[in-house]
Amino acid sequence: MSLAQGRPYLAIPGPSTMPDRVLNAMHRAAPNIYEGALVEMTRGIYPDLRRVADTKAHVAIYIANGHGAWEAANANLFSRGDKALVAATGRFGIGWADSARRVGVDVEVIDFGRASPADPARIAEALAADTAHTIRAVLVTHVDTATSVCNDIPAIRAAIDAVGHPALLAVDCIASLGCDEFHMDAWGVDVMVAASQKGLMVPPGLGFVWFSDKALAASQQSDLVTPYWDWKPRAVGAEYYQFFCGTAPTHHLFGLRESLTMILDEEGLPHVWARHERLARAVWAAFEAWGRGGDIALNIADPARRGHSVTAARIGGGGAGRLRKWLETEAGVTLGIGLGMALPTDPAYQDYLRVAHMGHVNAHMTLGVLATMEAGMRALGIPHGPGGVEAAAAVVAGV
Repeated sequence: MSLAQGRPYLAIPGPSTMPDRVLNAMHRAAPNIYEGALVEMTRGIYPDLRRVADTKAHVAIYIANGHGAWEAANANLFSRGDKALVAATGRFGIGWADSARRVGVDVEVIDFGRASPADPARIAEALAADTAHTIRAVLVTHVDTATSVCNDIPAIRAAIDAVGHPALLAVDCIASLGCDEFHMDAWGVDVMVAASQKGLMVPPGLGFVWFSDKALAASQQSDLVTPYWDWKPRAVGAEYYQFFCGTAPTHHLFGLRESLTMILDEEGLPHVWARHERLARAVWAAFEAWGRGGDIALNIADPARRGHSVTAARIGGGGAGRLRKWLETEAGVTLGIGLGMALPTDPAYQDYLRVAHMGHVNAHMTLGVLATMEAGMRALGIPHGPGGVEAAAAVVAGV
């Protein structure tokens, strides 16, 4: 008998669960886009976007998803034929590399695989070999949404500096902003990209690019930039429409205003980061218990290198695929697919899943997902160790 009736729960790594407050803020008539309340509200969004990234850098807002934010960064950073070094730790690192390559950038990829963080020493080695300084920027994900790898951004910055290379450091924070601790300025990041639909708890549709004065200066010579992607008027436009290259994404801005208030002024970023860390550890504890009695394992072995917004895992023998289907049809819970871990035509594709714990999540949401997962494994006869939910509950309880 299906028990999926009632409000479904989406535990995928974006779009994340959106607060009713955010949705209610968006549920209004279209505003005046030339003057008045919308324009005044938008002025307050920009400093708060700097606060959430811990930066004094410029910030541009695009009507786009994360792929659009990649393209905005690429268009402003590079000219055709420029070289980029990409440290890939999963499908989204590979995706950013492909995005740059397709607009004419010469891309060198250091592929660290699907279960390991980027090695700063290898990045330094590649930069040291570039004695002509043809590499214009190093691109890396903070947390790769597909693998849940969390890369050590300060160590990568230190590796760039240690070899005296002038390359800019550009970081994809799409899966980590508002979930994992991040300090753009203190960590020496020149360009940072993110999107609205994950830790910021707003529907898909807004892409963000933060960029330093150094990156702004470097962008003056870019021949890939087009009127829409140009970040200069979006950051310092003289008229309101210039911030969006036309009509503003009005209702998304209302939602964003509400989410930033919740994150920055009510909960506070340190607590947001601590909440995500605790809930992530609860998920890890459950998987570790289950893995002691079955072919079940977390994708990233080192807890220090796991992101706090999403957990990638393996349940062998097609167990992950069967469990995902059971959860959606029988319990009303949707888990993420194992993106980039195997081709959809490969039977191993059904061995991978992802559990998201990003944005508007709390203890009962996360424990509920884990409890229904354990019920599903029992119903499907998937071998697993006992005590997964108990282990997660102990983490939540702080014992």
